[in-house]
Amino acid sequence: MKILMIGDVVGNPGRNILKRELKRLKAEKGAIAAIVNAENCAAGSGITAALAKEILEDGADAITLGDHTWGQKEFAGQIGGLERLVRPANYASECPGRGWTLVTLPTVRFAVVNMQGRVFMNPVDCPFKTMDRVLAEIPKDVPVFVDFHAEATSEKITMGYYLDGRVTAVVGTHTHVQTSDALMLPKGTAYLTDLGMTGPYISSIGRDLKPVTRKFVTGMPSRFEVAEGPCVLEGALIEFDPATKKATNVETVRIREERSA
Repeated sequence: MKILMIGDVVGNPGRNILKRELKRLKAEKGAIAAIVNAENCAAGSGITAALAKEILEDGADAITLGDHTWGQKEFAGQIGGLERLVRPANYASECPGRGWTLVTLPTVRFAVVNMQGRVFMNPVDCPFKTMDRVLAEIPKDVPVFVDFHAEATSEKITMGYYLDGRVTAVVGTHTHVQTSDALMLPKGTAYLTDLGMTGPYISSIGRDLKPVTRKFVTGMPSRFEVAEGPCVLEGALIEFDPATKKATNVETVRIREERSA
């Protein structure tokens, strides 16, 4: 069986390419499901219940988030009703929402876990200890797919090997740049440091270049709007054996719109 995992959806442009391409991509790749990181889908920061519903209708079977989970102020009151959406499991226990969920399809049941890194990120509980706790809660007979939303490649790689043989896949999100290190770890876990981005690629990781450049050149604060223009949809295709819960293959995917003349 195959599952698609899709990198950070950025703003309205990212949602539009996801709407146009996700169902077709699932059919083309023979994927039974898609897990989509959508923590940047609401004007570049956060998500709302309405947008989560839209993304699920567009072909996502589960949604993961990250450090912008609370980017839209009304979302804290909405997240509890969204069963197929997960925020980082290593947030404080008082935070609303869930850190992992089970997705049940006619052919398979699988778990989706969201975790946030600590290196160069806002303070959260230890992702490694939290993963141990979460895995003790998840039924032992289901494949587990982990979205590790983190900045440092070293932290992501270490998590991959820490979970090797214990989960089906560990993929990174957050940096919006797809990496070229897709590989099968020794004990049967699929790994990729970063899925990449679903959004406008003539940009600075999805943001308009002018204010970002101004900030780098002058050091002055600037509002970073979502960029316009052609988009890319990036992610990974994970093939796995539901009986053993082991991955058998991982490959990156990319759909890039052409630039207009």
